[in-house]
Amino acid sequence: MRLERAVGNLTRRVWVTAAICLFFVAEVTADGPKCLFVSSYHQGYAWSDGVERGLRQTLADKCNLRQFDMDTKRKKTERDKLMAALTAKALIEEWRPDVVITADDNAAKYLIEPYFKDADLPFVFCGVNWTVEEYGFPYKNVTGMIEVAPVPAMVDEAIAMVPEAQRVMYIGANTPTERKNVDRIRKVAEKRGLIFDQQLASSLQSWVGAYTTAQDYDFVIMGSNAGINDWSNEEAIKAILPLTRRLSVTSHGWMMPVSMLGMTKVPEEQGEWAGKVALRILGGAAPGSIPVIANRKWDLFLNPALIDAAGVKLPPQLASKGKVYK
Repeated sequence: MRLERAVGNLTRRVWVTAAICLFFVAEVTADGPKCLFVSSYHQGYAWSDGVERGLRQTLADKCNLRQFDMDTKRKKTERDKLMAALTAKALIEEWRPDVVITADDNAAKYLIEPYFKDADLPFVFCGVNWTVEEYGFPYKNVTGMIEVAPVPAMVDEAIAMVPEAQRVMYIGANTPTERKNVDRIRKVAEKRGLIFDQQLASSLQSWVGAYTTAQDYDFVIMGSNAGINDWSNEEAIKAILPLTRRLSVTSHGWMMPVSMLGMTKVPEEQGEWAGKVALRILGGAAPGSIPVIANRKWDLFLNPALIDAAGVKLPPQLASKGKVYK
């Protein structure tokens, strides 16, 4: 009932917004199969940009590709998310793509699950964090790739570098995605006998405060900054360099400016895989015949500036095979 009331209240605004989107689509329509890419977030967010690069490279000249950004990292209210999903739905109903590719959780939660479960239109999702159980995927018309971070390997590497470690702090943005990440990482840390604490920040100032507190722990796990709207890499680096004493590790490539060691996911892998599956579906494959899988690629990065600032000694195998973040 709550969703129905919200939908009713938003309908007029949705159709005004959708009309603008649909005019653009109508003006640029070309021959060939039509692929719509619905991103949960916005261009300029590092993860989304990487997914988009992989997708566009894979689909180049193979279908008529259009993109709609839900922008739900910067627009966080439930109303914003519902309206973004309704606008995407209106775009789908008017343009009638042959396949829809979505990226990240909010497109799955607000668009696919409520409006397109077991529909005729095929969907390929990517970037859904950890599990699809909460959305009930796969459906007969939905398949995709989940996003799993190399958390056990990352935590084990940190413990190997700080063998006396007992307490670990996780810091990140105060968002639903980060709360989901915290739950997973807590289980990994506690399974290894670590005391796990967390601080989730809504501003750069509160994030720096959390980082300061984290220096009293044995090592720091750096979650994502996405959702901290006043974030500045330059200001964050300037603030933490004089404070840094403890090893910091991350699974997010865009957090390397403020992390020492990164075992990071490769967003392009998500886009490339989703694009290849979309082409298989355009070629006649049923989405339900394609299993949901997890990502398989990782990068290892090192940040010498922070490592040197803290006086951390790297094991030879890490120093030799890690990519230097510049």
